[in-house]
Amino acid sequence: MKRVSGNLFVARNMVYYILGVLELLLAFRFIFKLLGANPGSGFVSFIYSLSGVFLSPFQGIFRSVVTKGIEARAVFEPATLIAMAVYALAAYGIAKLMEIKKTSP
Repeated sequence: MKRVSGNLFVARNMVYYILGVLELLLAFRFIFKLLGANPGSGFVSFIYSLSGVFLSPFQGIFRSVVTKGIEARAVFEPATLIAMAVYALAAYGIAKLMEIKKTSP
């Protein structure tokens, strides 16, 4: 395993921390939509509006599947899963590029 310098270690950890926060936000959105959470709730509305910014490039790739229950409307949103995968790959790529740049002569 390669030994990394302090600055690279901090920068790489920051990339993964930001990814973790973004993935958690998108995971909350996915679960809330899937379980039919009340969008009128303050916390749910906050999660939807904040995650909507990061989700917008992926909207429309696939249709969302909606099921209407007696009290809740569940939505399966594939765009959220695609966004999670793309952001994870992007963060991994950024971390690897930083490592390559640092180890090159």
